[in-house]
Amino acid sequence: MARERRRPERLDQPREVRRALVPTRSYDPDAFGRLSERIARFIGTGRFLVYMTVFVIVWVIFNVLAEKLIFDDYPFILLTLMLSLQASYAAPLILLAQNRQADRDRVQYEQDRARAERNIADTDYLTRELASLRMAVGDVATRDFLRSEMRQLLDDLEERRGERERDET
Repeated sequence: MARERRRPERLDQPREVRRALVPTRSYDPDAFGRLSERIARFIGTGRFLVYMTVFVIVWVIFNVLAEKLIFDDYPFILLTLMLSLQASYAAPLILLAQNRQADRDRVQYEQDRARAERNIADTDYLTRELASLRMAVGDVATRDFLRSEMRQLLDDLEERRGERERDET
């Protein structure tokens, strides 16, 4: 029997699509996740608690008072089974919704961290630029310095003019 030689997989090219003998169904995991989030949001509301409370009360009253139409006797086994089934589906849906929210929060935290790092880098750059400008301005005559020098020169000129006028008289 001749062994079939397999080509080594190339990592720079996508894998070949294999066709299955039986067609498989595909589903959109995001659509299922969005549905689970909607269900989890509804289960976590007061409205849901009121609906469930009313449902259980009506169930119990109907099965206690309606003698001929009783379909679930006193231990209410069918009601317990239905509530257990609802809880067994609700828990994983709530966990899925929490995981999706945690993923969104993680992405948001990473973006916030990157933004904060950019802000710190920008602030450091601006601080260095401001310090270099202050050092450069320290070597340059400022407006106040020029005004005081001009005022002093003007005072000196007036003083000399006064001396000349006294000497001429």
